[in-house]
Amino acid sequence: MEKEIPFHVRSKIWIEDESGNVVFGLGRLRILDAIDRLGSIQGAAKELKMSYRAIWGRIKATENRLNRPLLVRNIGGRSGGGSELTPFALNLLIHFRHLHHRIMTLSDSEFEKTMAPHFGPD
Repeated sequence: MEKEIPFHVRSKIWIEDESGNVVFGLGRLRILDAIDRLGSIQGAAKELKMSYRAIWGRIKATENRLNRPLLVRNIGGRSGGGSELTPFALNLLIHFRHLHHRIMTLSDSEFEKTMAPHFGPD
């Protein structure tokens, strides 16, 4: 019986602009996912243990770099408002998740082919 190798390749991916500024990555994905599920920036901030200001800053930076809105603010109502993702932002989440999954799958496959044999028993 072949022993499973206890090592795995890991990598982080993100999209950046020509100046090297982060446009989108796993952090932004987590932020937008939390806002989508919870309906507010404040709720996302609590769940992610981040400040409202930090989340808002990242959202605004991404919106500015993409020149596209990510959120629609809900004004008024009993709950005092909230936010929801624009169709563009929802599409961005879908496509980034797909890209991330593909890259991780390819990385795992390449690791198994090229590096894993070197971590086996002597």
